Amino acid sequence: MPTSEEKILKRAYSLDEIDEVARWILDRVPAGVWLLDAPMGAGKTTLVARLVGQLSDEAFSGSPTFSLVHEYRMRDGRPLFHWDLYRIKDTEELLGAGFAEYLDRGAYVFVEWPALAEDFVENAVRIKLRPDEKRADRRHLEIRLPI
Repeated sequence: MPTSEEKILKRAYSLDEIDEVARWILDRVPAGVWLLDAPMGAGKTTLVARLVGQLSDEAFSGSPTFSLVHEYRMRDGRPLFHWDLYRIKDTEELLGAGFAEYLDRGAYVFVEWPALAEDFVENAVRIKLRPDEKRADRRHLEIRLPI
């Protein structure tokens, strides 16, 4: 149950609806730091790719698993950052990678595998993706927005 300080949006979708879902999200969720939580293979990177495609004319570079972060320019010139923290072992490594310096630099900061980042981010948008247990091509999306 949401607290009085957050709003929850939910939606189920099939993979062929992903572009529509990306637009739906961007129409309802403000810019800022977005923490994407999902099990391996649930579609975090696929969703981020579609979000980047809606916001930027630049080609999506894939998951930044090894480089940690990819930067894009939005159509209005503002930066957009995509972090993948899967390989980060602890908060010292996260801070050493400069994560905290990116939090106020971009209009959007998408963070996959965000567990280590949560203590450094206030008022983050929290996005959970879960595969449907009965249909492999469906996902369940839950977005928690700070109010």
